[in-house]
Amino acid sequence: MAMQLLRGALSLLKWSLCAVGAVALLLTAMIAMPLERPAEMRSVSDSAKGIDWSTMPALERFQARDGTWLGYRHYAPSGAAAGRGAIFIHGSSGSSGTINHALTAALAGRGVETWALDMRGHGASGTRGDIGYVGQLEDDLVDFVAQVRGAAPDLPLTLIGHSAGAGFSLRVAATPIMQDLFVRTVLVAPYLGYDAPTNRPHSGGWANADIPRFLALTALRKLGIDCCSQLPVLAFAVPPNSERFLVATYSDRLMRNFATRGYRLDLPAVKHPLTIFGGAEDEMMISDKYAETVQATKPSVDVKVIEGVNHMGIVTNPKAVSAIADDVATRGSGQS
Repeated sequence: MAMQLLRGALSLLKWSLCAVGAVALLLTAMIAMPLERPAEMRSVSDSAKGIDWSTMPALERFQARDGTWLGYRHYAPSGAAAGRGAIFIHGSSGSSGTINHALTAALAGRGVETWALDMRGHGASGTRGDIGYVGQLEDDLVDFVAQVRGAAPDLPLTLIGHSAGAGFSLRVAATPIMQDLFVRTVLVAPYLGYDAPTNRPHSGGWANADIPRFLALTALRKLGIDCCSQLPVLAFAVPPNSERFLVATYSDRLMRNFATRGYRLDLPAVKHPLTIFGGAEDEMMISDKYAETVQATKPSVDVKVIEGVNHMGIVTNPKAVSAIADDVATRGSGQS
């Protein structure tokens, strides 16, 4: 009897080890799947044409809590000061020195003191395409606001984000320890998360995800194994040889951090006024679905769709830039 029990236990152990080995091999194969970069997206590449780069402020740096120096640009207000400030978060692949300069310069031109940050993993901030841990971007933003407060202790600040940066801005607006840093949040052509009905497939050709690798890393985390999150899982349709200015891929941990946690989760937690701007011709997002999508969860969200403007035009087209800059300059003290 004892021998039969022993044989049964050994057989169970054998098959259990075989199952574990099979799962390990499957996950390893999924992680090893190569990430494919999409072809250049011309509507993005061409968006820099016509921008006056001569007015761009010099890059400055501040030191985050981990000792890393992060880059930003400070746009001092020109003309009469509006008594308002703004911190701008760029979109995926970008930095403070890319096409959002048209909008940040327009904000300063209306008297709004503006800071544009190179998010860690972008521009002059840290390792391109990677961060140290999920949550580090929030820590960096808290440190940056402290830097800003050293020069402007009482200035009411509006948080503005474009595209993926807008998704991250929504994440910030819903985070209890961060939401009171800003009186208002403005989301420009926001990426609201993978499950949002406002998304076009593959963001209209802009982004390509390594789904097998992403799923394998997610499965490992559920098993309590947080490894390999430095591996790239998302590639962008940037031009060839553009590495000096743009980030071509995101690591798993950067992709998970530089985004909303999910619009259904974050929207109800937002305390301060929230406005969304979209372009009617957006080739990455379905802008006419913004209102129904967000207002079903939070009816107070203000949604504005600008005709004749695409995804990058929302921060470069003079009509869109003027509408957003006027809005921030006149409603930046927390008005809904």
